[in-house]
Amino acid sequence: MVAMIFRRVPWRWPVIAAICLLVVAPLVAQDQDQPEYAVQAQIASKSLLIDVATVDGLLAAVGPRGHILLSEDQGQSWNQVEVPTRSGLNAVHFHDRNLGWAVGHDGVIVRTQDGGATWERVYWAPEDENPLFDVWFADADQGFAIGAYGAFFETSDGGTTWTSRYISEDDFHLNQIVPAGDERLYIAAEAGLFYRSDDGGATWADLATPYHGSFFGVLPLEGDSVLAFGLRGHLFRSDDAGETWTELETHTISMLTNSLRLADGTIIITGLGGVVLVSHDGGQTFQFHQHCNRRGISAVAPATDDTLVFVGEFGVRTLTLNELYDRKDG
Repeated sequence: MVAMIFRRVPWRWPVIAAICLLVVAPLVAQDQDQPEYAVQAQIASKSLLIDVATVDGLLAAVGPRGHILLSEDQGQSWNQVEVPTRSGLNAVHFHDRNLGWAVGHDGVIVRTQDGGATWERVYWAPEDENPLFDVWFADADQGFAIGAYGAFFETSDGGTTWTSRYISEDDFHLNQIVPAGDERLYIAAEAGLFYRSDDGGATWADLATPYHGSFFGVLPLEGDSVLAFGLRGHLFRSDDAGETWTELETHTISMLTNSLRLADGTIIITGLGGVVLVSHDGGQTFQFHQHCNRRGISAVAPATDDTLVFVGEFGVRTLTLNELYDRKDG
């Protein structure tokens, strides 16, 4: 997920063909420093939140100051849980109903093995001043965390230990990593950079794009089709796995932040200013909507078959699909 502030400073929120990857020393869990726990806040569900994930009826939202909120009633009520960090959290990912991870500022990585009821800090590197922006796991053991200045970490033991490596000669921010099939992965990055792996993340190709601004999100579609989006409302589509691109009209210059493809094929892309783009034709064209009192939306996830949960500057909010399509503001 992307953060709400994007600047190339250490505390920021947010080789052509296959690249040989430089592996450095493994990074072990830093247990020597006793963690400070996130402060419990009564208004946490109405305060800034950055990312949201859903799995088997569980919704988890994360945000600044180490906040993690859980909902088990389709987003109608939220409970803040104790988390061993006060660092801002930028992304959350659940492999199944029990096993999940969240990453954020100070290089922090926290893990739960009981559905979010309790969390442990498995990595923390404040001295590096490198925030992490996204996390994804292929299974219970193999996972990746990415972030500022080309940060790319991987684990093969469920996140207990992490190894750092480089996937590019550049040090631009890596903003989002998503799967597209059994072995293919994409990374949306800063400065118009876009990466693809066809072997589960072992090697990466740096793909040329017609854009020089930051990509904050990527959404794989059917076959080799994929969308990439980011600053100033820029949205691009590729139908050959990122080899060539076509820009799509969005009717906005607001930054685009996150995306979702529903079971019926409907595509949702969120943005700042309450922007919601909707496509009913497989991502060929998009309709413009505006919600949440025009406050920034940072992420979206399905709550039920016909209800979505949004997080952002307003905290957390649910909308039915009918409300999404019919209302201009809310």
